[in-house]
Amino acid sequence: MVKGRPSRRGATARLCGAVGAHSRLKPQRPRLKQGSRLSSCDTGKAIVTSASRLLKVLAAVAALSLAAPVRAATDIALWHAMSGELGRQLDKLAADFNASQSDYRIVPAYKGNYTETVTAAIFAFRSRSQPAIVQVNEVATATMTAAKGAVYPVFRLMRDQGEPFSLGDYLPAVSGYYTDAGGNLLSFPFNSSTPILYYNKSMFRDAGLDPEAPPKTWPELGAAAKRLRDRGAPCGFTTSWPSWIHVENFSAFHNLPVATRANGFAGLDAELTINNPPLVHHIAALAEWQKTKLFDYSGRGQAAEPRFQNGECGIFIGSSATRADIKANSKFEIGYGMMPYWPDVKGAPQNSIIGGATLWVLRDRPREEYKGVARFFAYLSQPGVQAAWHQNTGYLPVTRAAFELTRAQGFYERNPGSAISFEQITLNPPTENSKGTRLGSFVLIRGAIEDELEQAFAGHKSAQAALDSAVERGNKLLRQFERASPER
Repeated sequence: MVKGRPSRRGATARLCGAVGAHSRLKPQRPRLKQGSRLSSCDTGKAIVTSASRLLKVLAAVAALSLAAPVRAATDIALWHAMSGELGRQLDKLAADFNASQSDYRIVPAYKGNYTETVTAAIFAFRSRSQPAIVQVNEVATATMTAAKGAVYPVFRLMRDQGEPFSLGDYLPAVSGYYTDAGGNLLSFPFNSSTPILYYNKSMFRDAGLDPEAPPKTWPELGAAAKRLRDRGAPCGFTTSWPSWIHVENFSAFHNLPVATRANGFAGLDAELTINNPPLVHHIAALAEWQKTKLFDYSGRGQAAEPRFQNGECGIFIGSSATRADIKANSKFEIGYGMMPYWPDVKGAPQNSIIGGATLWVLRDRPREEYKGVARFFAYLSQPGVQAAWHQNTGYLPVTRAAFELTRAQGFYERNPGSAISFEQITLNPPTENSKGTRLGSFVLIRGAIEDELEQAFAGHKSAQAALDSAVERGNKLLRQFERASPER
């Protein structure tokens, strides 16, 4: 740089400063010929102007963000045991709720079967990583009820969060299974089913039976099974879920107790009563029919279902929740009916009881999650939501409003047999014997009962001896649960 000669940068700065100082004069920008350049001053002014505009935009954005802060939705974990199509329907249910509002997001997570799901929740609670909601099947109700410090009862949740909820909207045969001694709802009714009778109309026609007349009593079923066998059917009748159908539901449908202390609802000191004469007579009849394949035992769980679908057995008793699956996988016309009953038992038929599961709310989650759980349960209580869940899954409509809406939509007319489960479970108001069973270690007790039923069906024990043994084994499990319970 030559001494005494001002730099270009300094001169430009002073000039631009002078222009800035006299900006009120609004000097005209010189027109430029094609190919000419802006002066360094004009370039500087352009930069200053652009920066000024950018600052204004940023300030406006900041003001907007301060005026209307965006809050992320609160995630709420729901651990469940639904796989396949049922799992997809649950995902859709959660997605529909999430789309209905922007404050909360239900996040379903499949954790295996019911036992695996409950076990996962228990271990997670111990490590303080439990979900807000967990799906628990009905046989674990006593276990969940005893875990008072871990459970946030639904009646209290809805009241605390100020969300609308009426227990009277739900079917007594459903809600009664999950209430405490004071009639307060402990868990949210979700997926409920009950046993119904399925029969092969084509096989009925071939055997000279009326395809529009399902057997209503056990003697009628035995006679129909004999006609089917006489026409060459490999098996007349089979069943799934032996204890649930032929002990628990049989007892409810005949208004008989499964256990003392109001089937366990009134206390942990209950004892089994399933070795009573009507139940012994029923198991003895099945064992006798087993000898000639009028009845053919197919195993535990749902092992019998394929034998009906492939036309091997003409009559089948199974869960109402499998109706859609049976219809989709059977190549014959299906008839439907209620569970049979023994006409010489006073008070029969009464009403059947439910299987399935409810949604339990666990303690020690952040406070904001519980408002979202209550909102979700209020959403699930809506008739339209309940009706869609019932129609898409085959589970019971657990509110009368959902049943009436489904009927008004013509669903039952289009899908014969789909209303049988509702009609059966509401056949009569539930009694102390027919509202359900609440026993500790019920999963293990069911296993003991089915062990003994298999002994009777195989001819290794009489029905009386088998049920006496089931009572003895079950009562030992009940005493163990009672001693370990914090309520003791």
